[in-house]
Amino acid sequence: MRFEVSKVLDAIERQLTTDPALARAVIDLAEIVRYADFDGGRPASMLRLGLVIDALSRHVAEENVPVYAVVPRGLLSDADLTSNERMVVRRWADDGVVEVVPQVDNRVLEVAELLGLPVITRTRAERFADRHPWVQEPGRILAAVPGQGGPVLTARVGHGAPAPVAEPSPLGRKLLSRVWGCPETCTAYGGGGDPDSPFADMRKTTSPVSQPPPALRAGVPTCPRHGTRLRDAGPRPPVEVLSVRIDGVVRQRFVVSTETPVVVGRAPEGGGVMLGQWLTDDARKWISRGHVRFALRGGELSAQDVSTNGTGIRPGGSPDDDDRITLNRDETRALGPNDVVELYAQVHVGRAKLWATGGVVQPHSVMAEAPTMAMRRFER
Repeated sequence: MRFEVSKVLDAIERQLTTDPALARAVIDLAEIVRYADFDGGRPASMLRLGLVIDALSRHVAEENVPVYAVVPRGLLSDADLTSNERMVVRRWADDGVVEVVPQVDNRVLEVAELLGLPVITRTRAERFADRHPWVQEPGRILAAVPGQGGPVLTARVGHGAPAPVAEPSPLGRKLLSRVWGCPETCTAYGGGGDPDSPFADMRKTTSPVSQPPPALRAGVPTCPRHGTRLRDAGPRPPVEVLSVRIDGVVRQRFVVSTETPVVVGRAPEGGGVMLGQWLTDDARKWISRGHVRFALRGGELSAQDVSTNGTGIRPGGSPDDDDRITLNRDETRALGPNDVVELYAQVHVGRAKLWATGGVVQPHSVMAEAPTMAMRRFER
């Protein structure tokens, strides 16, 4: 059973991010792991995080939904978690896929406000309304509650309202337009530490493109983990967030930056976005291992065909085949705001904002490998 739990935690890890461009909701991990009414089990369990991620995926009707988790430092040594769970949380902290803070305090709400994201919490919205009026907006505060077939999310305000499209606040845009440096040894903001250390090349740091938003202390950008003042290291490279939509279902989001082009295909070599697991046999035969390369230069997003069979462009997302433009090997085309790239029939890539819903009622569960014994409710 321990092996199965580890597989679930690995699946959960793939849904964790501190990248402002990808996150779909903000949580306090120490709160989520104590939702004992989900399974009637022990006081704290990391598997409950997987249940909440599944609930969010169903709520926004999208596969592979990334979550921004804020973790109080005390959780890393919490005796209510198993030793394996504590080790996993520490690894997540070291790898920068979660944000560790001395105390959560206002950090969850601060991140949500800066990034325009909903918060998953059972705390009532009115407790925050004086300092954060936006919590009264429909869908911004979501409660995870037990439901038939698994936990569900319900909006504290505007019941049934979908999660809002992430839009950073004006202050959030300003902070996210800069790269920040921390004087400490810091996974989120780089810097610090001995560069001559024998382990220096093993140290993981978050890319400047995907840095989390700084904390604000008396209006000063501050490292949320170390409490030290951050230095402004220059402008942050712009990004575009794209979505892969296959057979009407949004399967994955990814980021293209000026520094990092991205190849999408059946199974790109050397990294990229792999589609093979979602393709039909016919689509798998047609789509090349590396099919189309997305790049961002001078604020312009482009698609370059790198395939054997060519890549389609549907201007403005037009479904009319007469409007479809075919790119042949090595041809490049700048993409308009609503253009859709077609690798095969019903295999599309476009800007994430093009599709308001993922079109899927029951997304694949990160809990698919969970041992039933660990999640069984106690009989009362």
